[in-house]
Amino acid sequence: MPRFDVTLAGELNLDLILYGLPEELVRERELLANGMTLTLGSSSAIMAHNFAVLGGRVGFISRIGGDPLGRLALERLTVAGVDVSRVKQSSAPAMTGLSVILQYPANRNILTYPGTIFDLRFEDLDLEYLSSSRHFHLSSLFLQRGLRPHVVQLFQEMKAAGLSTSLDTNDDPDDKWEGVREVLKHVDVLLLNEREAKKLTGTDNLSTAIEHLAKLVPIVVVKLGEKGAMARRSAEEFSAPAVSVKAIDPVGAGDSFDAGFLLQYLRGASLENCLRYGNLVGAHSTTQPGGTEAFRDAQRTRQFFGEQSAPR
Repeated sequence: MPRFDVTLAGELNLDLILYGLPEELVRERELLANGMTLTLGSSSAIMAHNFAVLGGRVGFISRIGGDPLGRLALERLTVAGVDVSRVKQSSAPAMTGLSVILQYPANRNILTYPGTIFDLRFEDLDLEYLSSSRHFHLSSLFLQRGLRPHVVQLFQEMKAAGLSTSLDTNDDPDDKWEGVREVLKHVDVLLLNEREAKKLTGTDNLSTAIEHLAKLVPIVVVKLGEKGAMARRSAEEFSAPAVSVKAIDPVGAGDSFDAGFLLQYLRGASLENCLRYGNLVGAHSTTQPGGTEAFRDAQRTRQFFGEQSAPR
């Protein structure tokens, strides 16, 4: 019996989310927000946190600084039930990363100080720990600058140990989208949104992008926001509609979707049910600020899922 359902190696930082800023950020002016949230951030940590809250066993490897941000991030994961025994602390002056998100009604700007995100390297990884799992997941491929030279080797090691694998590329801050093809040879489930699918394949047509990616990866999952989500396995295509909720904040919804989809995937659910549950978990995420706040309230979470017809 593997120790974990999912293991991750990735970034760990906080999100500072500001709401109600003017659309135009005028220089040399003090601009006022009408709301803010400081919460657990980073795609890897949000996925790990919410997967654990939903009942999965999670092992996590990362780096933090010896500062209050790092301690708070670690505390949030621990309370959720994530094993953080392999998270390492970088020595001063290294500091934990922070993303400042300027959230507008229809879009957002994300400003990230990487901090220790770039510090995680292959030498930091306990491969025996990571492989004591059923599945390995990597998020934010392009942010893993210290790890990226060995990401192919990391996936090879996980596959050789008998794990299934998944990748959520997330955005490329350099907008180059390079070096992914070799990684995809060792990925079972590729999770991305519509923009990322198009960027990764260099096309403006989503169907063309999916067709291309389906030749490289056994299962391609595309998150479509208000349109729900779809998956492609060989020539088979599946879809599920979005779940209607009173959305407050979309931050982390895609990472929450990953948690729900992969939980059902590892339970052997059909792809339709994986998509439905992913949409449900993503929708729940949007009901509170940030990517994990909705899941920190156990009563609210039980009530939400109790009111929905979710696969178990």
